[in-house]
Amino acid sequence: MPNDQFDLIVIGGGPGGYVAAIRAAQLGMRTALVEREHLGGICLNWGCIPTKSLLRCSEIAHILHNLDLYCFTAKDISFDLKGIVTRSRDIAKQLSTGITHLLNKNNITVIDGHGKLAGISQNLRKISVSKNGKLVKDYCAKHVILATGARANTLPGVTPNGKNILTYKEAMSPDTMPKKLLIIGSGAIGMEFASFYNDMGVEVTVIESIDRILHAEDTEISAFAMQQFIKQGIKIYTSVNLHQLMVSGSGYNAEIELSGNKKILEVDRVLLAVGIIGNVENIGLESTKVKVEKSHVVTNEWLDTGEPGVYAIGDLVGPPWLAHKASHEAVLCVEKIAGLGGLCPINTRMIPNCTYTRPQIASIGLTEAEAKETRSKLNIGRFPCVGNGKAIILGQQEGIVKTIFSAKTGELLGAHMIGAEVTELIHSYGVAMNLETTEAELMHTIFPHPTLSEMIHESVLHAYGRAIHF
Repeated sequence: MPNDQFDLIVIGGGPGGYVAAIRAAQLGMRTALVEREHLGGICLNWGCIPTKSLLRCSEIAHILHNLDLYCFTAKDISFDLKGIVTRSRDIAKQLSTGITHLLNKNNITVIDGHGKLAGISQNLRKISVSKNGKLVKDYCAKHVILATGARANTLPGVTPNGKNILTYKEAMSPDTMPKKLLIIGSGAIGMEFASFYNDMGVEVTVIESIDRILHAEDTEISAFAMQQFIKQGIKIYTSVNLHQLMVSGSGYNAEIELSGNKKILEVDRVLLAVGIIGNVENIGLESTKVKVEKSHVVTNEWLDTGEPGVYAIGDLVGPPWLAHKASHEAVLCVEKIAGLGGLCPINTRMIPNCTYTRPQIASIGLTEAEAKETRSKLNIGRFPCVGNGKAIILGQQEGIVKTIFSAKTGELLGAHMIGAEVTELIHSYGVAMNLETTEAELMHTIFPHPTLSEMIHESVLHAYGRAIHF
């Protein structure tokens, strides 16, 4: 096979792209990966990883300012902002380097540049790779996976400038801390940054156009979270219309409408956290049968697009916009291309959501409202974190674990958690749902003591009137 010809070419080296390339290589395909900037994509370089590094620092800041809870005292507590940002960048760099090693280990050809579909040549897909706007080389492959990801959305009249109107990318590498920060949008990204900046001493205000924050979560969890954030000092306004953003000195005056009344918010910086849009431009879709809806590529359950031999995965194909979803799609797509049997399409309800605020939030499956739409009767169990010994020991006893079952069949329909380290617990529900576990198996599972995981057991027991500690 010529050096410029492959079984599979993957365009985009994020958590979907590089995983697809590795799995393809494992299955014996000659594979190339085209990446124009950083291996690991947005998630590793400017998303999941560095933001969690920042949030770890803000958690420590919170502990240091509340040392009396643990019978310690400290004076003159301060932080090195440049060091905090550098640490997050170094962690991202370390992991990106690790991906380079994995790709080399699997004999994957990494092509530096911007890849795009460029027609068909001798029954093979042609991919043109350019660098700095100039064509470098053309490559061919039997199959092409598009994994170009997505980018931050914007609002009319609110244009990011990299200085005081920010997207997530600028927000995670500040040179100074603002005194007052306005966050537009209360999804996972918005609330994670609200949690970080608030714990670092910034006066944070969040505005949301709908009637609650974290709208993807169960309404009970969303309401509990809002109470906690307000208690921590974050100002939150829901059902708000942003009329205009006006320059005021070195900052801004945001005019909002709340319950029919206008209000002016004076802030130093503004962070846009209003969702993302797919990177569908300049990847050669125009002359293909690939369909695009609302900035995302349309695929079937096997990640096929409308163009034979062209597939799409990850954020490019729409919600949920999660790295672990992209990686799972990558494996499924490649294994389907390879002709492996026994494959199952992804059930998006089985994908866990995690938000790394303080307290953390995690969920999987149906919300209570969704479950009521399809089931006539439910058994719902709840257990408060304040009843768990480990949560009290950690000094993080604010939270709740909620488990939803079908009363008729015992099917585990969903689980919703807010509290200490719940992002490390939600996978237990995922395993249970994947194994089609009912309440009986969960009740008979022995959970170690003292651990946070005991809250799962107690929540299940509570759903059937058998809770011991609640």
